[in-house]
Parts: sequence; C-alpha cells; structure tokens
Amino acid sequence: MRGRVAGALLAVLMVAGCSSQEAVPERPAAKAGAVADRVEPLADTPEPRLPVTVRSSDGHDVTVRDAERIVPLSGGLSEIVFTLGLGDRVVARDITATFAQAEELPVVTRNHDVSAESVLSLKPDLVLAEAATGPAEAMGQIRDAGIPVLVVAPARGLDDVGPRIRAVARALGVPAAGEELTKRSAQRLAAVREDVPKDTDEPRVAFLYLRGSASVHLIGGRGSGATSLLEAAGAVDAGAASGLEKDFTAITTEALARAAPDAILVMSKGLESVGGVDGLVKIPGVAQTPAGTDRRIVSVEDGVLLNYGPRTDAVLKSVVSQLYGDTK
Repeated sequence: MRGRVAGALLAVLMVAGCSSQEAVPERPAAKAGAVADRVEPLADTPEPRLPVTVRSSDGHDVTVRDAERIVPLSGGLSEIVFTLGLGDRVVARDITATFAQAEELPVVTRNHDVSAESVLSLKPDLVLAEAATGPAEAMGQIRDAGIPVLVVAPARGLDDVGPRIRAVARALGVPAAGEELTKRSAQRLAAVREDVPKDTDEPRVAFLYLRGSASVHLIGGRGSGATSLLEAAGAVDAGAASGLEKDFTAITTEALARAAPDAILVMSKGLESVGGVDGLVKIPGVAQTPAGTDRRIVSVEDGVLLNYGPRTDAVLKSVVSQLYGDTK
C-alpha cells in the first residue's frame, strides 16, 4: 500500500519500531466475497500514442517518449497499467503488486524501499511512483539517470479511482482507454452500492492496522484511507466518528471503548500476524467491543484493500458481503 496511507503507516512503524445489540454468529474472516487475485484488462488493447508531456503530482512536467518498458512502484499503479491492457510492457514490480499477472516479475523494492540499482538495470522508459515512494536518494538516482518519473497523486478514497486511472493513462499515451476504464470502474462501484442493505442500522466499523511481529496495533482515524470505503458499504468509520483525528493511533482499551465498533476491518496478513480472530480478540479492549463479542471481523487482502483502483468494486463487494452476510 502506497500514498498517504502508506506514508502514515510507515511513520507510525518507525516511531513504534452505534453498537449492535443482537448476537451475531461468528463470521469466518477473509472467505466471504474474496477478491480475485487477477486483474481484468480492457477488452481491446490500446496502442500508446507518444510522446506526451504530463504534469506529475510533485509539480514537474514529465515527457514520456516511449512506453515499452514500464516500472510501476506500487501495487495500485501496477494494477492500473495491467488493467489498461499494457501489462506486457511492465518489466518489474513493487513488493505490494500481488495479483497473479504480476507475480513472475522481478521485485525492485526491499521492505517497501526502492532499489535504484535494480530499477536502472532494467532500463525502463518510464517509472510510475506514489508520493510516498522512496527513499528520496533512490528516486533521485533514477531521475539523474534520465528516466522519466511520474508521481501520481495518492489514493485517499473512492473519488480518487478515476483521477489515478486517467493520470496513468495519459502518461502512457492511452487517454481514451483511461476514460473507458474510469467509466467501467464507476459503473461497477455503483452496482455494488445498489446492493448495500438499506433497511438496517449503519454498523460502526473500526479499521485496525495490525503487525503482530512488531507489536504494532493501530486504529484508523480521519485520513486512514478507509472512511470512504466504509461509507460506501453503508457503515460508519468508528475511529473517525469517535474523534480520532490522526491517521492512525495506538490501540488502547479507552480508544476502542469510544469507537464501540460493531465490526472490525483488517488486512488479511495483519490478522494472520496476530494469530487470527482468536489472537485479535486477545488484544486489550477488543473483546469488550460489540465486534469482539460477536467476533464480527471483515478481512481483505493487504495488496488491494486501499488501492482505490480498478478492483475497488470487488473490494467493496467483499466488505459488504462479509459485513452483512445473510442479513442482506
């Protein structure tokens, strides 16, 4: 995960090294409505029309003359390139690009840090990056080698799906394909939202970021990246609604009591890292929440949950399916 969410999480990691009143049956995490591990390219493969000059979100004008060898430095950006139909031009991947079509590509990041040497060895025509991509020294080396680097504005919510797709498509010289994919994504998101139950109370859902091996247990607040996804699922972001202003705050019994979540949203690897649902409810304060009592956990794969890209409709469908189950 990249962008503002990734930056907030990395910063915290460095520093750290309306309730449901009815019993809800235990829900198996990360099974209902699972997100497919493949992207779905557009039916027609576009042909890039280059050169083009585009504005990078970091304020630079970037001229792209060729797009035969592309290196996207985040899973979300990789997903967009492949879904536009240009995956055969991608020569490397970031560690967060976990979908099937990208799995055989060489990885050019180490623990989310870019290896300039690895990138340059592949002789790319274009590097796509997020605002949080780093370290700065590595990105500087890539630019100094004369490689065009386009920084794409970070994904903060559902409203960023279209702009990010369009930004990548323009840089690749396929703006019409970008418009087509944007339209397809919007239609699919709208269809999922139509399926959200309208006759139930809005569940309060807390987004927890968990890394058990590092003893990192965080609750998302405003700016965590999960708010718009939860709202689209007909839910309330419990952390933000309870007054948590930071992107992420260390979990405390008091914070969880104020949030009072009916359900908990987690990334699947994070859930695994704390020992699954059994381990999650042992984190102080979790068992005392309605979500902990009912073991109402919604789990989505790390590499896709907050990408806000072409597969976000599938993410939303998974969240809705797990959150409401047989109540839909």
